Amino acid sequence: VQLQASGGGLVQAGGPLRLSCAASGRAINNYNMGWFRQAPGKEREFVSAISWRDRPYYVESVEGRFIVSRDNGKKFIYLQMNKLKPEDTAVYFCVARIIGLGSTDVRADYWGRGTQVTVSS
Repeated sequence: VQLQASGGGLVQAGGPLRLSCAASGRAINNYNMGWFRQAPGKEREFVSAISWRDRPYYVESVEGRFIVSRDNGKKFIYLQMNKLKPEDTAVYFCVARIIGLGSTDVRADYWGRGTQVTVSS
């Protein structure tokens, strides 16, 4: 599976931004899909996922502000980010075939190139 994220950019604190991820190659219907991010000087962290059964998962810091969704027919996933904060600034990566959802050890087999999100204060 090849993944291409888009939609990153510069936004003021409190504003919204929507990330999209186009998948190509295999169908994604049976994959847990989602997003990780990496802020400058920090390790990559899990942000959000949507299971193959359409169950959403979020890291606590984005709960209530971000919404993850998927369109299996178009092979897209999305991350609607609302009420953005400067601490959301990071490179966001679209990922596929996630394992460990609901645990502290979430991993993914397929990674796309990241898209930069910068939130100004």
